[in-house]
Amino acid sequence: MFDGHWRTAVEKAVDPIGRSLRRTGITADVLTIIGILMAAAAAYAIGDNHLRLGFALMLLAAVPDLLDGAVAKASGTTSVRGAYLDSTFDRVSDALIFGGLTWYLASNEPGRISVLPVAVMGAAMLISYQRAKAESLGFDAKGGIMERAERFIVLSFGLVFTEILIPVLWVMLVLTLVTAVQRFVKVWRQATAVHPVASNRVRRTPRTRERLENLRARRGSSRRR
Repeated sequence: MFDGHWRTAVEKAVDPIGRSLRRTGITADVLTIIGILMAAAAAYAIGDNHLRLGFALMLLAAVPDLLDGAVAKASGTTSVRGAYLDSTFDRVSDALIFGGLTWYLASNEPGRISVLPVAVMGAAMLISYQRAKAESLGFDAKGGIMERAERFIVLSFGLVFTEILIPVLWVMLVLTLVTAVQRFVKVWRQATAVHPVASNRVRRTPRTRERLENLRARRGSSRRR
């Protein structure tokens, strides 16, 4: 949802910052690495029962992630390699944050509720895979009600208002699964339009093959007549 409505405006807004950072000599790859280090610090803080500190560090981790593309664009170093690095580190950052949440819940909540962040992370990885696979096949899988930006916005409320953390995680899980369904349907429709299913295709079971052979035999005998 963020990609479709706000990303272009945000990228235009951070382009001047990217040009300023380029003059300092900092590279996009360095920003990406700083972002992953901040995410690791946020995960540790969350796991160590400092949720609001984890929230602050998570926001700080989002800043380099937002600016690395602008710096690459300003310096003319935009590349497939950089995009691959950024995408991979985004997944690592997600795993770190949800790992910190799992650590926190395992230490503070009874029962099996600590696996809830793992479920959210699994659903998040699924929608990331859907987009990557769809794009490799030439389709568009962007969009959905709970993409990466929305997940961290919603999670921020749970970190700031700790009493609603578990309900927030349940909401994230449900909406992320809804997003997975939305993306599946979107790509399925595109794929169906490119390769429509033949409605007159007959599944050749043994009985069907026998009928076809009988039909050919009849046509052959009629031609001989």
